Amino acid sequence: MPPKPWDIISSKVEGSFGIFSLRRNRARSNRTAREHDFIILESPPWVNVIPLTIDDKVVMIRQWRHGIDQDTLEIPGGVVEHGDTLLQAAHRELREETGYVAREMIPLGFVHPNPAFLDNRCYTYLAKGVTLNGSQELDDKEDIEIVLVPISEVPDLLRNGVITHSLIAVAFYRYFMEYRSHAPD
Repeated sequence: MPPKPWDIISSKVEGSFGIFSLRRNRARSNRTAREHDFIILESPPWVNVIPLTIDDKVVMIRQWRHGIDQDTLEIPGGVVEHGDTLLQAAHRELREETGYVAREMIPLGFVHPNPAFLDNRCYTYLAKGVTLNGSQELDDKEDIEIVLVPISEVPDLLRNGVITHSLIAVAFYRYFMEYRSHAPD
């Protein structure tokens, strides 16, 4: 039997911190009747973009991640800003972080980044036929190196722990297991 929804006793936003707000919910279990506090990070949706050139190279980015105090190899992505559609955000993040633009954007689905405490979704797009169309438009908090990687090397980068960001791993799962395996030749 699936778990029953918990009854929310109270809910209060305790602070806003740019890309997320912190909310504290007091909830009661329908199984035990006990009450507990839960912290939820409310965040707008995110997008990730797998930019693929016509010669099958992925335009990847290397940037510093303060949560782990080291750089990571990723794909472009970010927050869907107020007023943006998901597609607009995908095009914007690709252009701003890399200077590349896409001929075509194909949605590959979404995941919940961590439903234990995050309330948002992360949407993945495949950007086909990307070409360099200018320079990066980085904000003050970004320092991004562009790295072109043959798509054929990505599975080894995942397997060998070079790509460790879970949302990037899921994006490539969507590409390899769901898109490419069903795409017409």
